[in-house]
Amino acid sequence: MIDLMDISYVRLGTRDLPGAERFARDVLGLELARREAGHSYLRSDSRDHTLVYFEGDPADHTVGFELGSAAELEAAAAQLSNHGIPVHAGSTEECEQRHVRAFIGFRDPTGNAIELVYAHHHCGRRYFPSRDAGITGFSHVGLCTTDAARDERFWTEVLGARVSDRIGDAPLLRIDEVHHKIALFPTTRSGVQHINHQVEGIDDIMRSWYMLQKLGVPIAFGPGRHPTSGAMFLYFRGPDDMIYEYSSGVRLITAEQEADYRPRQFP
Repeated sequence: MIDLMDISYVRLGTRDLPGAERFARDVLGLELARREAGHSYLRSDSRDHTLVYFEGDPADHTVGFELGSAAELEAAAAQLSNHGIPVHAGSTEECEQRHVRAFIGFRDPTGNAIELVYAHHHCGRRYFPSRDAGITGFSHVGLCTTDAARDERFWTEVLGARVSDRIGDAPLLRIDEVHHKIALFPTTRSGVQHINHQVEGIDDIMRSWYMLQKLGVPIAFGPGRHPTSGAMFLYFRGPDDMIYEYSSGVRLITAEQEADYRPRQFP
């Protein structure tokens, strides 16, 4: 089974690259790492980047996950191929564009573009945001699914994720101690449904809530507290109608708790 180590980045197409970059810096609170050939690279922690906006179709979304070694990446490619899933090995140019040593790309059963990467670059300097949103790091994504039960089987049986809880048919999936790094939301399309960044505390969430209201940024949900992960949250809309989330206080499921943990069902 493939062992996902962490979530690495999200790549989003946009028709308005300057506007998307401006939102990510001035509203969301990320640091601009650099601009390269129609790409804006943004970071939220010590890694080279965690969010990329690029000139292209706003429906073109890709999520990257890191593996622990080159051998694991090679084994993952073989396992996916054995399951009948077409796998693309990243070219030298594509690896340089993503700032990783190597990666493979494929699509899950809904059609979500997923990349497994090895050696995602770190930048060697502290994350310094364009505004103090209190961000402590990129944490998880919500993905669209056209068949939640089918995609849950794929993510758990092939990619090694574990179900923490379910909201209706939507599974919340963990790949480490964090309650979830992937959430699968039933709909009729593929793509990223929302992008989450952790912040230090409730004060950061509320400061952003007031600021977003003042700027006229549409609030999608919250502030509130998730009954599943226990995290305090705020969802709001960004460029191309992408939903962003701040949250704080997410539940951890430790190795000691793993054996006895059972997913809960929420309405």
